[in-house]
Amino acid sequence: MDRKSRRLAHRALVTAVLTATAALGSVSPGATAVGRTADPGPTPAGPHSTHSTHNTHNTHDTHNTHNTRVPLRVATYNIHAGAGEDNVFDLGRTAAAIRDLRADVIGLQEVDVHWGARSDFTDETRELAARLRMRFFFAPIYDLPADPAGGPRRQYGVAVLSRFPVRDAQNHEITRLSTQTPDPVPAPAPGFAEVTIRVRGTRVHVYSTHLDYRRDPSVRRAQVDDMLAVLAEDPGPKVLLGDFNAEPNAPELAKLWGPLRDAAPGGGKTYPAVDPVRRIDLVTVSPDVIVTGTHESGTTASDHRPVVADLLVRHRRH
Repeated sequence: MDRKSRRLAHRALVTAVLTATAALGSVSPGATAVGRTADPGPTPAGPHSTHSTHNTHNTHDTHNTHNTRVPLRVATYNIHAGAGEDNVFDLGRTAAAIRDLRADVIGLQEVDVHWGARSDFTDETRELAARLRMRFFFAPIYDLPADPAGGPRRQYGVAVLSRFPVRDAQNHEITRLSTQTPDPVPAPAPGFAEVTIRVRGTRVHVYSTHLDYRRDPSVRRAQVDDMLAVLAEDPGPKVLLGDFNAEPNAPELAKLWGPLRDAAPGGGKTYPAVDPVRRIDLVTVSPDVIVTGTHESGTTASDHRPVVADLLVRHRRH
């Protein structure tokens, strides 16, 4: 079965799951979890943060198209498994930092689900979604047997939190170099999250990614190719959020710029959270999305700083 056929089959399955979710209110987590904790209703996005903002270069047609576009505030945040710059696990602090972003959709990286003692074996996605009253999708990179036996499986990966209804959700494979096996070789593995949300009648594809951290750029280059292949199959507005473990001008990211644009080309550094020296946490958008402002939060609830972007997406009825 080719990639397109697999995606169509998966979408049919997810549609059934999401229909059941809407009726029952929640879905228990599995290898890939989709769920909702409550129905808070969509929250308007706009330039309402107290943090400093960056003006962007993508406001040229805002006034002409504002009446046909809808606002969306997005963010990306590597949560360091709930541990702050002080390396103390405190998921309440993480939730407070996310709440302060006032984002409609957040892409999370380094998320533990029953992973281990470092995060108190917590299902972090479900717990954060409950605290924030948001819908969620968790896409594990690693899905390992329980330790001790008999408990829930140990999972680690990326996630998306959303105030808007999730119409479709998929955990795509991209090239990875495992940290869980000896002598790994690059191979396809899951952990590239995609959700399709409906924002006031407009479908938007949102992705959360975490690229390879190693100095050798070859795996990141392959991951870029794999992600672009997925994005190419999706019509309409797209927002790719993540920890790219490389700055935007890195050669291995070059292919991104065309299909996507850096939402904050003048943005501040994001890593480490205290005295950051690298801008590796990025919000990227398709050319049909207008960026009206961006900012980074100075929180130290993780070892990364979150990045927020205020967007306008073209209104389309489906």
